[in-house]
Amino acid sequence: MIASMTGFARAAGTTGPVQWVWEVRSVNGRGLDVRVRVPGGFDGPGETARAALQKALARGQCQLSLNLTRPEATPRVRINEALLADLAAAVARVPLSAGLGPATLDGLLGIRGVIESEEEAGTDRDALDRDLASAVQRLVSDLVEMRATEGRQLAAIIGGQLAEMERLTEAADSCPSRKPEAVRGRLAAAVASLVENGALDPDRLHQEAVMLAAKADVREELDRLRAHLASACDLLAKGGAIGRRLDFLAQELGREANTLSAKANDIALSRIGLDLKAVVEQFREQVQNVE
Repeated sequence: MIASMTGFARAAGTTGPVQWVWEVRSVNGRGLDVRVRVPGGFDGPGETARAALQKALARGQCQLSLNLTRPEATPRVRINEALLADLAAAVARVPLSAGLGPATLDGLLGIRGVIESEEEAGTDRDALDRDLASAVQRLVSDLVEMRATEGRQLAAIIGGQLAEMERLTEAADSCPSRKPEAVRGRLAAAVASLVENGALDPDRLHQEAVMLAAKADVREELDRLRAHLASACDLLAKGGAIGRRLDFLAQELGREANTLSAKANDIALSRIGLDLKAVVEQFREQVQNVE
């Protein structure tokens, strides 16, 4: 089984008066990069979530976020009677000078700290941390499952592309232009064009014929194509985090397909080479999504 690097997961819930939402998105990446965005004071749960993602994934860029919503609570007013009494006693001990009146209750109540407000709804932080940690496990599990589901679809697509490349490789191998009589015919025509305007040195003529034959031979390219395709099929059957190795094989397949096309001296073989290059490019695009 292979996994895709793209996925999304969401986990939401309520703890006391607090509504919370975890979200994680993952896209293609050369390595594993987990970025976390959490409200102030929640670095602990954020690092726990980061560690869980790093343990479950091998590659991909992940964006993890935590959003908290606290409903507006009804304030409850409380008078700090002890402070009010101390202030009243202190004011009473102060002698009044001309122009100063005695302290009034509304004046004392306006002093900071005498009137206090409390929120009726409190938050149990320990319970909130437990709920967030539990949700992270579900979040990671859902993300892994989504990536695995897309990975199964990718495996089917990539398997079809490998089969098509194998078919084109065999078609190139059996192309009529590669048969010995066809090669001899082309060489004879090339030699005829060389001697058309006059006699040539037989040794020189032999060297030119050997060079033409070597340029027309695509046996090595076909053998390497088969070897790379066999390696890719083995990796796909093995599964796991094989994206980088498949990407390397895609580059090698592309190199051999380009050489095959360059060496083709026949329309039929040229068409096979172009078709092969197109499928290799499609294969390369798909393996970019494999973990």
